[in-house]
Amino acid sequence: MSPDMILLIVIVAAALLFDYFNGYNDAANSIATIVATKVLSPLQAVIWAAFFNFAAFFLVGTSVAKTVGGDMVNLEYVTPITVLAGLISSAAWLWGSSHLGLPISATHALIGGYAGAAMARVIHLKGWTFAFDALRPSGWTMPLVFVVLSPLLGMVLSYLLMIAIHWIFRHSSPAKMDKWFRSLQLLSSAVFSLSHGSNDAQKTMGIITGALVAAKVQGSIDEGIPTWVVLSAYTAIALGTASGGWKVIETMGHRITKLKPRSGFAAETAGAMSVFLATGLGVPASTTHTIAGAIAGVGSFHRPKAVRWRLANDIVGAWILTFPLTAIAAALIFTLVRLFVPNA
Repeated sequence: MSPDMILLIVIVAAALLFDYFNGYNDAANSIATIVATKVLSPLQAVIWAAFFNFAAFFLVGTSVAKTVGGDMVNLEYVTPITVLAGLISSAAWLWGSSHLGLPISATHALIGGYAGAAMARVIHLKGWTFAFDALRPSGWTMPLVFVVLSPLLGMVLSYLLMIAIHWIFRHSSPAKMDKWFRSLQLLSSAVFSLSHGSNDAQKTMGIITGALVAAKVQGSIDEGIPTWVVLSAYTAIALGTASGGWKVIETMGHRITKLKPRSGFAAETAGAMSVFLATGLGVPASTTHTIAGAIAGVGSFHRPKAVRWRLANDIVGAWILTFPLTAIAAALIFTLVRLFVPNA
C-alpha cells in the first residue's frame, strides 16, 4: 500500500473519530430535555436519539456536505495534511470540551480547524498577506449569519411555542398538560435527533470528500458524496450519541434552566425547526447553539431569572473561542508537520 493511501486512510479514520466526538458532545442536544423531564431514562434516551440520528441517512440529501467540503475553502490549497491538521485540532477541542461539560459547536470547531490549516498552507506558499486566499468568501456568508441566527431563532421560536401551548391548554391543569407532553416529547426528541443527524453528520462527509479530492481519488466534490462516506458518517455520529456525554447533558438539561415536559417539547421542536431550515438551505449550523437558545427561551417565558445567565455566558464564551482557537491550533499542527514534510 502506498504512503499516500495510508495517509488517506488515517484522515478518514480521524474524520470519523471527530464525528464520534461530535455525537458524544451533541448527545446533550438530542436528549438533555427528555432526560431532564424524566420522560426517558438516560440509557433509553441515548438509544432513542442514536436511532433517529442514523435514520436521517434515509431522509436528507448532502447539500451541507458540499458546502463544507468545497464552498468554504479553496480546494486548490487543500492537501491531505491540511485536512488532517484541521481534524486533529477540532477533534481535540471537542474531546476536551466534552470532558469539561461544555456544550460547544462541533460545526465551528470543524470549520475553524479546516480553514486554519488551509490558511497556514497559503502563508507558507505565498506569505502572510495572502492568508485569506485560502477561503471562499461567498461560502462563509450564510454560515456566519447562522452563528447569530441559530440561538436567536431557537429562543424566539421556543418562546412563541410556549405562548401557543399555554393558550391552547389554558383550561387544562399543569398536571394534565405534563401528562400530554410526556408523550409528545418522545416525538419532539425524535424530530430533533433527525435534524441533528441531517446537519451534523454531513459536515464530516464534506471533509472526507474534500480529502478524497485532495488525494486525487475523486475528481471534484461536484461528483457527489460517495455512499460509503455517507453511511460511515451517520454510523459514527450515531455511535457517539449512543455513548452520551453525560457532563454536557447535565449542563444542558439541568443547569441552564429547569425543564418540564411542555417546555422540553417546545425547546426540542423549536430547535428542530431551526436546524431543518439550515439543512434545507445547505448551511452548516450549530445544533448546540440552537437548542441552547431554545432552552433559554422556554426558561425566559416563565421569568428571565429562571435562566442561569452566568452559566449561559460561560457557554457563549466557549462558542466565541472555538473558531479562533481551533484555527490557530490547526495552523500550528500544519506548520509542525511541514518541518518534517516540506511539500505538505
